[in-house]
Amino acid sequence: MSVSFVPNNISERTIERLSGYRRTLLDCLEKGITHLYSHTLAEIHGITAVQVRRDLMLIGFSSDTKRGYDVKVLIDFIGTIIDSRSVTHVAVVGMGNIGHAVTQYFTGKRSKLKIVASFDIDPAKVGREQAGVPCYHFDQFKEKVGEHNIKVVLLSPPTNVADTFIEPLIDAGIKGVLNFTSKPLNFPEGIYVEDYDIITLLEKVAYFVKECELIKKK
Repeated sequence: MSVSFVPNNISERTIERLSGYRRTLLDCLEKGITHLYSHTLAEIHGITAVQVRRDLMLIGFSSDTKRGYDVKVLIDFIGTIIDSRSVTHVAVVGMGNIGHAVTQYFTGKRSKLKIVASFDIDPAKVGREQAGVPCYHFDQFKEKVGEHNIKVVLLSPPTNVADTFIEPLIDAGIKGVLNFTSKPLNFPEGIYVEDYDIITLLEKVAYFVKECELIKKK
């Protein structure tokens, strides 16, 4: 994971947990659950109730604990912390398997995050739409970033050419990058970068599986 700056005193892990809480709360709301206790939320996420309460206290949330947290109120409150006031426009660069899957999955999932454009150089992909998102040739990247006020890019080109996209993203004024290639990319101060390498994550999972098996054998 690469981080160019930390904008406030809320840690990355806390933001990740808050996003996870909101996802769980949205699922609960769909099921008709109106209130949820901290220990129930903690069990779902495999953490302690103390951690849940600490996270919510950090962002200034308090509630009547006799009935648990009001699900709708907490969803809205977390939104005031995580979301921008206006919709953040996102572009996908590289419409291979990952770009295709993410665009298909994410479109419509969050009201304050919207994938508005995708980019590729393959003539078979350019000019088509995926989940209602148009695909442009990368030659039009800077133009379309300005036209659609795009702030964030999900980057998923072939890894061997990933670093060639650094300068174009900087020149276009992109402020955040979710890097789905397996190559760490160095962006300048002021651009937030998150590296998502599935190989590293799978190796991490496999390592802990191995360690658990060794402990059981002792």
